[in-house]
This record gives sequence, C-alpha cells and structure tokens, in this order.
Amino acid sequence: MKFDPPLIPATLIRRYKRFLFDAELENGEVITGSCPNTGSMRGLTTPGSRCYLTTHSGGTRKYAHALELVEADGTLVGINTGRPNRLAEDAISEGLIGSLDRYGELRREVKYGVNSRIDILLQDADLGRAYVEVKNVHFCRSAGLAEFPDSPTSRGAKHLEELGDMADAGHRAIMVYLIQRSDVERFSICSEFDPAYAVAFDRAMKRGVEACALRCKITSEQIQAESLVPVEESGLNSVT
Repeated sequence: MKFDPPLIPATLIRRYKRFLFDAELENGEVITGSCPNTGSMRGLTTPGSRCYLTTHSGGTRKYAHALELVEADGTLVGINTGRPNRLAEDAISEGLIGSLDRYGELRREVKYGVNSRIDILLQDADLGRAYVEVKNVHFCRSAGLAEFPDSPTSRGAKHLEELGDMADAGHRAIMVYLIQRSDVERFSICSEFDPAYAVAFDRAMKRGVEACALRCKITSEQIQAESLVPVEESGLNSVT
C-alpha cells in the first residue's frame, strides 16, 4: 500500500487530547493536525521524534495534516488505526494468513454478536464462514517483542468473547494482530497492562478461536503486510 500523496517529514512536538498533535515541518512551520489513533500510543509520543504526515486538501476536514508514522527505537511505526483492516485484507488475498485466501467472498463490517460488527467476514459454499477480527499493534518495550494491549480494553475482551460465540456455533473465528512495525520477531499478549484481556484471550483459545500476529514492512513510501511472527502464548490455536 503506497502512501498517496507522498508523506511529509516533520518533527513531533507533542500529541495531546488523544486526537491532536503539533509538529514542526522541515521549513520551520509549526502545524496542528489530527491523530488517527485514540489509544495510548505508549512509547510513540516522545517530543522531538521524527514523524511523517499525510496531507488532505479541500473537503470538510478541520486539519490539513494527519499523523501517519513515528520513528521509535530506530524504526518507523505506523499509528493509523484506519490501516490494519485493509492490510489484513491484502495479506489474506496474498495467502499470508493460513488458508483464508481460499474463501470465495469477503465482506467488511458485517453485523454480528451484540451490537458489534466483524471487521472481515469470509464466506464460501464449501468452507462455510470465517469471522476475522483485526487489532492494531505497535507497542514494543523489549527488543523484538510486540505486545497487545498497551492499555486496558474492555471492548477488545468483548470481541474475543463474541469470536468465541462464533466458534461455538461451528464457524471459524480468527483474531489477527496486525503489527505496524518491522523490528519485531514475536508477539505476546500483555497481561501486565490488562489482566482481564489476557484472561479473555485464554478463554477464547479454549473455545476454538484461532490467532495470529502479522508483521508489516514500513518505509516512508509504503506499508505492507510482510509475514507472520510467532505468538508466545500457551494453548494457542494457530491459524491454519
């Protein structure tokens, strides 16, 4: 997925109110932009960090710039939570996630569960249904290890429970952890920051939910799903 129009390099001044940031452009101009990530962005908001911005012209957008990439630990990290679903779709079509490319139909944002929408619903006359939930991951505090979540997420635990319901009903249910950074070799559930999510993950695995972690390759020109990395959890049902 190429960034079009090309990203603009800048220096991060601060990120605040969860959805705003200030940055200094290369010409010295200081701008305020929107941050397409309302999460904690733990480890990715250090003032003075190199960053890259998307630009928007016209329309009803209040801000002309949006934060897309931040440099941390010597690597570029994608922070845009609007990217993972599309990246996961590309990975499925390219055969990077088990046998999911064998399903004939792909639908987005389909209602299911209790007031929820599944990110991707795969259907096939022979294979049946596969419910695919995608989570954005960018937290890394130990070399080579990506972790999720980086803050409490009751909504994330709810999604695991609903995937378990689909597995109980005889469908495939898959959790894809989409890692928007390329400097990791493995993935783990972070029980320290959200013990309840870790419990929900273990329960979902016991109910037959499958899980995988997908690493991306990122440059200032493009981002693309690259390869699966091991998920360090006992009792894991790997995607087949």
